[in-house]
Amino acid sequence: MTRDTAREIAVRLAYELSFTDRPTPELLEERLSKETFAGLADEDALYRDPPGAKQRDYIRRVVEGVGAHAAELDADIERYSVGWKFSRIPLVASAIMRVAMYEILYMPDIPNGTAVNSAVEIAKKYETPETVRFINGILGSFVRQEAER
Repeated sequence: MTRDTAREIAVRLAYELSFTDRPTPELLEERLSKETFAGLADEDALYRDPPGAKQRDYIRRVVEGVGAHAAELDADIERYSVGWKFSRIPLVASAIMRVAMYEILYMPDIPNGTAVNSAVEIAKKYETPETVRFINGILGSFVRQEAER
């Protein structure tokens, strides 16, 4: 499994955090199991290969971090989404931005450009071109401001 695949799975799990009451560790334990991957492999190529230890650690770190910092990340998204209330942003788009912003803020081993570019590529699979531009603009502004801090 590649880092891009692991990132996309992390986005899906971050999205799921938006509407579940399940504790994050419990959700991760179930969703990252070999049984879950085997059950989804025929439906979705993303689940063809279960994550190795390195990818599993990355997914856990990101999803747990997004869960722990959701309020902060959502406030950043709303601050940079001029003219939009957070509640108007599609849940998938917010999950994509949460993951990228978490990587930018808390994972210095991931270059900011990689976090933004990966987010945009994932967004292209799930969102309209207008939403992809919206995500790119917010993340670009976020990176520029964070670099000044």
